[in-house]
Amino acid sequence: MEAVTSRPLPVALFALASLLPLALFGAGIAWGGWWGFAALAYMTAFTAVLDQISGWFLEDAAEGAEFPAADALLVVLAVGALALMPAAVWAVAGDSGLSVWARVAVFMGAGLWFGQVANPAAHELIHRPGRGLFRLGALVYCWLLFGHHTSAHRLVHHRHAASAEDPNTARSGEGYYAFLVRAWLGSFRRGWAAEDALRLRGKAGLHPYAFYIGMAVVCLGLGFAIAGIWGALAWAALAAHAQSQLMLSDYVQHYGLVRAVRADGRLEPVSARHSWNAGHWFSSAFMLNAPRHSDHHAHPARPYPALRLPEVADAPRLPWPLPLACMIALYPPLWKRAIRPHLNRWR
Repeated sequence: MEAVTSRPLPVALFALASLLPLALFGAGIAWGGWWGFAALAYMTAFTAVLDQISGWFLEDAAEGAEFPAADALLVVLAVGALALMPAAVWAVAGDSGLSVWARVAVFMGAGLWFGQVANPAAHELIHRPGRGLFRLGALVYCWLLFGHHTSAHRLVHHRHAASAEDPNTARSGEGYYAFLVRAWLGSFRRGWAAEDALRLRGKAGLHPYAFYIGMAVVCLGLGFAIAGIWGALAWAALAAHAQSQLMLSDYVQHYGLVRAVRADGRLEPVSARHSWNAGHWFSSAFMLNAPRHSDHHAHPARPYPALRLPEVADAPRLPWPLPLACMIALYPPLWKRAIRPHLNRWR
């Protein structure tokens, strides 16, 4: 189905798409019933259907355009994530009075929202120049027991993407589950080493990993305070669910793409050819333009409403919306077979 007009995604649409499921989860936690299932359906089936309407909101924002409300939305989403986690833990593991199925819906849907909305918001915040915004983004990652991503993403991934030096770049033929273990452990170690190197060069202050690990203990303690041992386990499980969404995005968005080694032995610069992109408008709206991944690597500080979608001839384009591609990747044989012909064009 072709739309008749195309324009850049407005900040209001980013806000509507990303905040509506948060409101539905709030209703599901407070009242149970079908609210949690409505939020889960929104994050999955509803989004997949709207993504099939092609041609909407594919234009790029004008070069130099400013978006004064963009950072405000990031703050709202981050605060929403900080509030949703303890509420979801209470709903899932506490004396919430919800039915078993309502608890399952809250768990599954909230994990998707953390991974597909709160993660892009935190990701944007750790790339913002203000220290307050950066720290808020780092706190959201700590809330997801994934604080080290704050260091590993900026100091390792952006420098080494699409090379063997980056733990978060999936190799051609590597299945998601093998990647998950390798990338999680590798990014934890490489991020720590990168922060150590900064301190050897004179950077002062508390080592970030002390904060990341300390906050993980605090979060699990808060889960225990909410609902005992089951609360701590629910917090850890929700965080693991969210982390799996983040890692799936990393897996898909650089799968099989490799930077060439130049004659002097150095890697070629990262270019648009080294990230997979997706041009589906609604998932781009609620994921804060995360599917426009090439432009983010080229301009890490560019606000998400201004990210540009490369031409099909200039950068790899996923044939599916990013959330659907991530779902396919959960079954590695199907993923490898489906992505192979598209990858071969860029290898």
